[in-house]
Amino acid sequence: MFTVKDLCSLLYKQEDYFRMTHELKKIITAYTNAKQQNIKTVLATVVALKGSSYRRPGVRMLILNNGETVGAVSGGCVEKEVIRQASSVFKTGIAKVMTYDGRYRLGCEGILYILIEPFEPSVAFCTNFWNTIKSRNNFSITSYFEQKDVENIGFGSVFSFSDDKNPVFSQFTLNEELQTFKQELEPCFKLMVIGAEHDAVQLTSYAALTGWEVMVCVIPNEEKQLLDFPGAESLQATIPENLDVSKIDNQTAIVLMTHSYVKDLQYLLALKNTQPVYIGLLGPATRREKLLNEFLEHYPEVDEAFLDVVHGPAGLHIGAETPQEISISIVAEILTVIRKTKPIRLKDKIGKIHN
Repeated sequence: MFTVKDLCSLLYKQEDYFRMTHELKKIITAYTNAKQQNIKTVLATVVALKGSSYRRPGVRMLILNNGETVGAVSGGCVEKEVIRQASSVFKTGIAKVMTYDGRYRLGCEGILYILIEPFEPSVAFCTNFWNTIKSRNNFSITSYFEQKDVENIGFGSVFSFSDDKNPVFSQFTLNEELQTFKQELEPCFKLMVIGAEHDAVQLTSYAALTGWEVMVCVIPNEEKQLLDFPGAESLQATIPENLDVSKIDNQTAIVLMTHSYVKDLQYLLALKNTQPVYIGLLGPATRREKLLNEFLEHYPEVDEAFLDVVHGPAGLHIGAETPQEISISIVAEILTVIRKTKPIRLKDKIGKIHN
């Protein structure tokens, strides 16, 4: 039986609070821009949930006192009320908790508890945040609150970068007797796209929209620039032998799409000592087998774990034909790999959509 609760779970699309680092990057960037214009900001965080809702605890929205917002705490129905409630925080500088009962408004059988607090991170906070992002280290956030509509100078959030604790505003007074919501965040997932054709551009865009950090690698004589790949954060123009693999870790996926058998083989050999979570190959299964056989001739001592992450043809079978559709199928397959999920139609799934 497909319930309203399951429908709400579907709408937030398998989100969990270990993969929200990319949203925080946008929030910190927006805060920095607002500060330069002397615009005050307030942070709203879902810190608790009873029942079901569009998004899980840990999602955040930045509210500027000019009416602009960055991020979302729900599917769009809650945000207006959060903005209205934030007006008192702008005036008093005191954090508060608001409750939003979606059982009668959204039909999702859930009650949201949202912490709204002044957002005035220090220079040291921002420096620590961006250094942590750059070094790809984990960090945590602890929010102090009560599950009721009330103001309290003890409400607030503290970011922990290694052993350095950074509150989001200077007037925060720690009260460890309050209820806490602790969130562990990982580095952003990365995708390395090796190729410069139109389909590579499409994959870059779709992956960036997913919240992944995207790196692109092209051959120098292709004369491509970073601006040619919307959403990409970095570009390497290098021959395979000089490929920088130092930033490839177990939270990195790679898709080889040079449309050249020889180049794909050369890049695959350049990757032989890396440990990505996924390597995708374009083309039919026969091309994959030929490519891997020749790879083994060059490098017979390869670790089997490396071969296990090679997927070809890349993508799920969803009837994709256009570059855009193929990009969706590849992103979807990568998601099934990193979430360790077998792809099936939701209507065929027995029980709850999410564990």
